Amino acid sequence: MDAKTAVTRGPLDAHALRGLAHPLRLRLLAALRADGPATATVLARRLGHNSALTSYHLRQLSAHGFVTEDPTRGTTRERWWQAAEPTTEYSPAELRRGDPELAGIFLRGIASIFVDQMLRSIEEWPTLPPEWQDAAIWSDVQLDLTAAELHELRRRIADLIENFRPAGDRDTPADAAAVTVQVQAFRRPGQEVS
Repeated sequence: MDAKTAVTRGPLDAHALRGLAHPLRLRLLAALRADGPATATVLARRLGHNSALTSYHLRQLSAHGFVTEDPTRGTTRERWWQAAEPTTEYSPAELRRGDPELAGIFLRGIASIFVDQMLRSIEEWPTLPPEWQDAAIWSDVQLDLTAAELHELRRRIADLIENFRPAGDRDTPADAAAVTVQVQAFRRPGQEVS
């Protein structure tokens, strides 16, 4: 997240953005990263689409290096897919140099996934044990910052996150659960550009 913002594989260039800038592709990749390998049929059911559509988009993700077939599963009739990398990073400078329309589709898709995750967590919140209810946070803070200060804030948040175990770490305590940390920090919309 330092000089780049974490989202999903190695740096996201203009060519790779073409393969990823589709809302369903972003959701497919997010599902494979969160839940592990799956078939097009399983993903179609999970995401509310038909398997022909999910299969097409999985092949597009594969052509751009975001997903690969899982060689340990499946048959010639049943293809299992897995995320090629645990994360992808995008560079704001690379997005500026590329196609603004594709960049917008990509960023809106990421925002949609974040909103969906938050809403699902809020729906589930009443069923959680009190210690997990008390630990969760949905909050925003308005700050007056310069662009340089916003970069510094982003760097410090990234450093803080780095101090915690990655998901799936072998030394994870038995009572640990997967936690999603979403970070959004942006100039508040609607202000005059100065």
